[in-house]
Amino acid sequence: MSRALYVMSMEPESGKSIVSLGLMEMLSGRLDRVGYFRPVIRHGAAPDATIELMRSRYALSQSYASSFGITSDQARNVGKSSDVEALMSQILDRFDALAAECEMVLVEGTDHTGASAAFEFELNQRLATNLAAPVIVVSRAHHHRPEQISGALHTAHGTLVENDVAVVGYVVNRVRPGQQEQLAEQLSDLNAATWFLPEEPRMLRPTMRQAAEHVRAEMILGSSESLDRDVNAINIAAMTAPHMLAGLEPDTLLVAAADRTDVILAGLAAKFSDACPPVAGVMLTGGLAADPQLLKFVSGFAGPATPLLQTDLDTFHTATQLADLRPEIRASDDRKIAMALGLFETHVDTDDLASRIELAESSVLTPLMFQNRLLHQAQSKKMRIVLPEGADARILSAADQILQRDICHLTILGDAADIEEQARALGLHLESAHVIDPLTDPLREVFARELYEMRRHRGMTEEVAHDLVADVSVFGTMLVHSGRVDGMVSGASHTTAETIRPALQIVKTMPDVSVVSSVFFMCLADRVLVYGDCAVNPTPTPTELADIAISSAATAEAFGIPARVAMLSYSTGESATGGDIDSVREATALARVRAPELLIEGPIQYDAAIDAGVAATKLPNSQVAGRATVFIFPDLNTGNNTYKAVQRSAGATAIGPILQGLRKPINDLSRGSTVADIIDTVAITAIQCQRQG
Repeated sequence: MSRALYVMSMEPESGKSIVSLGLMEMLSGRLDRVGYFRPVIRHGAAPDATIELMRSRYALSQSYASSFGITSDQARNVGKSSDVEALMSQILDRFDALAAECEMVLVEGTDHTGASAAFEFELNQRLATNLAAPVIVVSRAHHHRPEQISGALHTAHGTLVENDVAVVGYVVNRVRPGQQEQLAEQLSDLNAATWFLPEEPRMLRPTMRQAAEHVRAEMILGSSESLDRDVNAINIAAMTAPHMLAGLEPDTLLVAAADRTDVILAGLAAKFSDACPPVAGVMLTGGLAADPQLLKFVSGFAGPATPLLQTDLDTFHTATQLADLRPEIRASDDRKIAMALGLFETHVDTDDLASRIELAESSVLTPLMFQNRLLHQAQSKKMRIVLPEGADARILSAADQILQRDICHLTILGDAADIEEQARALGLHLESAHVIDPLTDPLREVFARELYEMRRHRGMTEEVAHDLVADVSVFGTMLVHSGRVDGMVSGASHTTAETIRPALQIVKTMPDVSVVSSVFFMCLADRVLVYGDCAVNPTPTPTELADIAISSAATAEAFGIPARVAMLSYSTGESATGGDIDSVREATALARVRAPELLIEGPIQYDAAIDAGVAATKLPNSQVAGRATVFIFPDLNTGNNTYKAVQRSAGATAIGPILQGLRKPINDLSRGSTVADIIDTVAITAIQCQRQG
């Protein structure tokens, strides 16, 4: 395996950062210690945005200073060939220092900002040669004819091969409809893979956050999330409000002096009008304070607030600086990141790419690798997941990113007009989701009859069934039961009981399972463990504990975690008897009979289960002690408190609860779930659906 993979572009604005982000996602899902390096960065006061993105998103241990070689100012001052050699040596020395700590380093080449294209191509080629790094070359189709692109790539290919640079493949970005077939034919004789990424206009738009930072504006109304909205156009509001509104485009940033109350009112009220597109935000100029009474009035507008910002620059200088604004993918831009990754993963076969660079998966499983593999596995066979809580903004934001990453097919429950209005206000793209309103959809009558027949022996009436299926949790469960979707994720705004009760009554448990239980995937710094049951069963019997152990082991194996099960108690082995410890001992014996192939130890204390040194003293001959991956707690009190203690004290990420034992996958969210939590749980549910389907 090579120690580096080099990404180089043919010209500015090629979309190289999209490719680099997609490659880092692929590498971090397969390797434990991945690094990111830029030979040359732009000189400036602000840190390089792409380095900060990679360090943040992939939790890289490298410092900012170790992530680059030289600045563009140093490169521009090169005169003699000896200067070039000195700079090359400096870059390679800094790379070597980083590579010594990594299994592989992704190297993203220069940006073509200042030096000649020929000089930058030669610099990148020489760096790749000296690093013995295979290369991925990025080009763009925008503003180019197919024959121009083909000619440039053939020339580049010849030069790279002559200099003994291995070419993994070529990525042609920003391809318009109808171009790909002609390009594929003209590039078919290159001895390397070629991938084509279509033009995606939304990737070319900056966000409100970038615009605010660019002119040093502060937000006086709105939320942090409102700054994630894309800016499609910039309008200097010189006209009166009626004339301004007449030509307004969707997602426009309005720029106006702070005393233009008509512009402020019109811009912030646009989201309520069906005749006018919502604006991305309003930027007030001149350093003037907006009228307090006006701010008090507009802050009472219902729904997500349109951001209102203020800069000390005057209108002319604000407009001039905003005209220079170029889109970047920032660490905080979750939606833009999801869009970029979705674009890359949809059009590049990452398994094929990994094999081309001889990338073997590590035997280590870190939390980042685990979460990346979740998404990759879910994408491999897209299942149908229902999200009943369409009124929750977190659910809609997660749905937007899930659809961008093409993780699964989504059905969202709720009033279609309300969901559309929320999506419009938040700048979300949910067009490919299937929206159903349980109150008005014809399926309500179908499900009411089915539920009545299913539960009439329990005294249910037709009227009660008709009322019940209007509840989104029940309706979503009926969608799963009827096979119209494959799984469900709920609980962001409903209790665990509201999610589980319909599942138990309608979907029911698997034939060989006596109890529905749950696990959390506990993502620690260097490993992923499975904790069960921490959310559902208060005082499980020995039979139920055995079920929980077997189900939890199966869940661990399904997600690539080798199952070594520790049945936890306050004592290890045969050193104590009576009460709870006898229950754990009996459960261990039952599990061994029912699943003789399972590696299981119990009763065992947590320290003996996790620490090899303690295990050597207490259970020296155990195959589980000191190496446990699945931890089964004797009761809910112990399990729930332990997972929360580990989560808060060790800084672990807890993914779950993941329900197990149901005939079809239904999972419960914490009511404090973040958007990232929802995405992880949807991916896990999709994988459960794949295994059961």
